[in-house]
Amino acid sequence: MRGMQTITLGMGCFWSPEAMFGALPGVIETRVGYAGGTTAQPTYREMGDHSETVEVAFDADLISYDTLLETFWNNHNPVNINGYKGRQYQSLLLYRDADQAATFNRVKERMEAAKGQALETEIAPFTAFYPAEARHQKYYLKRYPDAIGQLSGLYETEEAFIRSTLAARLNGIAKGYANLAPVLREIQDWPIEPGERNALIERVRQIRW
Repeated sequence: MRGMQTITLGMGCFWSPEAMFGALPGVIETRVGYAGGTTAQPTYREMGDHSETVEVAFDADLISYDTLLETFWNNHNPVNINGYKGRQYQSLLLYRDADQAATFNRVKERMEAAKGQALETEIAPFTAFYPAEARHQKYYLKRYPDAIGQLSGLYETEEAFIRSTLAARLNGIAKGYANLAPVLREIQDWPIEPGERNALIERVRQIRW
C-alpha cells in the first residue's frame, strides 16, 4: 500500500475538511465532491443519496494512513455532524480495495479502544466520485482575491489549479490549518526546477492575506 494512494471520506460540510487535509505534508491533491450513493450525476442542489466528501490523494511514503485516519476521527463527531441528520452530512469512509478496508477497520478499532466509545462511521466500498462545482473547490482560498491573482497564469485550466499541491496548501493557510513558513520550507523540497521553485516561492510570499 506504499506510494501514491487515494482516500475518499465524508465528515460533514466538505469545505473545512478539504482545507484541513490539504494542509498536511504528504498530501498531493484534494477535491470536494459527492460520493457514497447511487444517484446519477449529482449536483449540490440535487445530491440525491450522496454525501459531501473529500478525495485526498497522498504519498504513503510521506504520510501514513494512520495519520490521515487519526486526523479524520479526531476532527468530527460521527454521531452528530453539523447538528444535521441526513445523508448529505455523513461520517463516511469509502474503500477502494480489501487492503484499504482492512486499514480503515484496524484504525477504527484502535481509536474506539482509545476513546472508549463506538465510532459510528459508515465504511463502504467506493463506486464513484463526482467532483463538486468549481465554486466549492478550494473554497477558503477563493475568498482571497490576491491569492488567486498571484496564482493566475500558473495553471492552464481550472482543473489543474484545483488538483495542484500548492492550491491545497494555500487553502489550508486560508482556513488557518497551516502557516506560511512551513509551506515555504516544504516547497524547497518539491521536485521542480530551481528557477521554477524560486519563482513559486516569490509568488507565494507576495500574497496579501
